[in-house]
Amino acid sequence: MRHRVVGRRLSRPTGHRMAVYHNLTADLLRHERIFTTEAKAKEVRGIAEKVITLGKNGSLHARRQALGVVGNKKVVEKVFDDLAARYANRNGGYTRVLKIGQRRGDGAPIALLELVK
Repeated sequence: MRHRVVGRRLSRPTGHRMAVYHNLTADLLRHERIFTTEAKAKEVRGIAEKVITLGKNGSLHARRQALGVVGNKKVVEKVFDDLAARYANRNGGYTRVLKIGQRRGDGAPIALLELVK
């Protein structure tokens, strides 16, 4: 039984799974929309929202925490300068997951993960 077990494993070891999440988060924050599988989109959504909330905080500690997740200084600058100002009056709900269809190769459900305007 999976009582109180949170998150998806995606058939990957922990290090690889976290690297996938962090790379997808950085791509989402850089390009503001990505196409990925539905399961990955639902997992990355929470990480991206936390990084944007760190951007709204604006402190040096929050910037270093965001850099630890994203790993790219330019993306962190974008979050703290542009996205924090855009979502200053919004309390969460910065992302949207739209189900697109199925991938042709293996039939995996594909979703569009984007930042809300």
